[in-house]
This record gives sequence, structure tokens and C-alpha cells, in this order.
Amino acid sequence: MSAAPQPIELREGGVHDLIPVNRIMQSAFDPEFGEAWTQSQCVGMMALSGVWLVVASIGGRDVGFAMARAMLDEAELLLLATSPGARGLGVGGALLRAVIAESRNRGATKLHLEVRAGNEAIRLYHREGFEKIGERRGYYRGTSGLALDALTLARPLA
Repeated sequence: MSAAPQPIELREGGVHDLIPVNRIMQSAFDPEFGEAWTQSQCVGMMALSGVWLVVASIGGRDVGFAMARAMLDEAELLLLATSPGARGLGVGGALLRAVIAESRNRGATKLHLEVRAGNEAIRLYHREGFEKIGERRGYYRGTSGLALDALTLARPLA
């Protein structure tokens, strides 16, 4: 008999969470495209008005996070990552739904994000109601010379 899955716990994060956030980000993002932010970039972003962080944990271990910002009536998902060992457990979806709810609470009527073409998270974004509204051709340049498009997605929050 297998044990029941442990629940995903979400909490509001702060600058003190950036060490585990950085660990998750470094393990989750493909180094080919340099998508992971540095700790100083995260600290700088957290200092801006309207930015918030959500941290996900399972069994007391941090396994994912999302960083977003809201300005006037729009919000943007800046970063979302799940530790490779926690993928497939619903962590990404729980984080994304938390960002959607908080964006609404902050008065946003639309949520935007940008994602590299081919990223597995695109399926999650479509499932949660995001649609492609634009793209930047060859925006992501890999260390191997590979260039992939950046897709701009959005979903209404009303």
C-alpha cells in the first residue's frame, strides 16, 4: 500500500526565501538558455512595488515558487519553477492558481507571462486559460547556438 501524497503548502515568500528560491531556480531552468535569474536580480525585483513571491512546500521542503507583479489593472508572472523531483505533483498548477487569485485580489483584469517556445510549462498555461498573444522570434539564444522564440501569453481575470 502506497502512502497518500503529502499536501502542497503555499505561503507568501520574502527576501529571506531567496536562497531556497535560487536553489530551485538553478535546478529547474535549463542552463542552455540562461533563464535563471541571479539572487541580486531577485532581490532587486522584490524591492519593487507590486511584486510578490509565493513559495510551495511539500513535507516541509521547499519545492517551487512563483514571483509576480501587479501594476494598475494588469499583472505579470515573472518566474515560476518547480524542483525536478516534485514535477507532476501539481506544484506548478497550485502556484499558478495562487498567482491568478492574488492578481485578481490586487485589481488586475489580465495576467501576462512570457515563456520559451518548447517549454513543458506551456501545457499548464494553456490548461489554466492562457492564450498566445505574441512572440519574439529567436529571443532565447542558447549556448549551443540554438535560438528559440519567446511566446507572450495572457489570460483575462474577470
